[in-house]
Formats: sequence, C-alpha cells, structure tokens
Amino acid sequence: MNVTHCFNIIFSPLDLGQIDLLSGAWSSAIDVREETDRYVVIADVPGIDPKDIEITMENGVLTIQGERNYETTDEDKESGYRRVERAYGKFFRRLALPDVADAENISAEGKNGVLEISIQKSEQAKPRRIEVKA
Repeated sequence: MNVTHCFNIIFSPLDLGQIDLLSGAWSSAIDVREETDRYVVIADVPGIDPKDIEITMENGVLTIQGERNYETTDEDKESGYRRVERAYGKFFRRLALPDVADAENISAEGKNGVLEISIQKSEQAKPRRIEVKA
C-alpha cells in the first residue's frame, strides 16, 4: 500500500461503505449499464422481498427504497451474536438519469436478491441511420 493510497483513505469524505451511521440507513450496491435503447440498473437487495421495494422516478431522479428487517429467533436471544456485519433497516439509493431516460417506460424485476430496473431511452435518443443522397 503506497502513501498516496493511505492519505486517500484517511482524508476521503465520510464514506462508510454501504452503511450511513448518521441516518441509520444503508444503500444497496448497484451497477448501471447503458445499452443502445435503454439503461439497466442492477441492485443487490439480498433478503428483501421484491414486493417490499419501492421505485420512483421524479424530475430525472430514480429512487430505490425499502427495508430489510432484523430477524431473531428464540435461540438467537439465548445465545447472542458475536458479530453483526449485515445492514438492517431502511435503505435507499438515488440516481440522476440523463434527460433521454423515458420516465414513462420503466420496468423492474426482482429475483434471487437482485433487482433489475430497465429504463428505456426516448425515441429521440436512439441511434438512427441517415441516408446520404447523391
């Protein structure tokens, strides 16, 4: 590990990975892929039922939110945890999307702890071939 890397870690803005201790919320890790006709957002949401996830689009900002509940069993209460690293509670993620994103044409599917959101591009943004006349 070099000195520059160490300084970047020490003096970087408060970033606690996936957990915001100040608000008690966590944010899902995401990937955003641009394709010819759409954007695809893939978010990790393990342990959350897809029907408990709310997705909204307002003023060009896509918001993903929900909650992962902390579940305990009677056995957990008696023995106790030695370490708890998984985040629980409310989560949210906001993404500003380009103007070409079609707010009226968004779909989402959740499966195996992964949420996939498809945001179609407007027709004006899609590439088209222009004929050159001779």
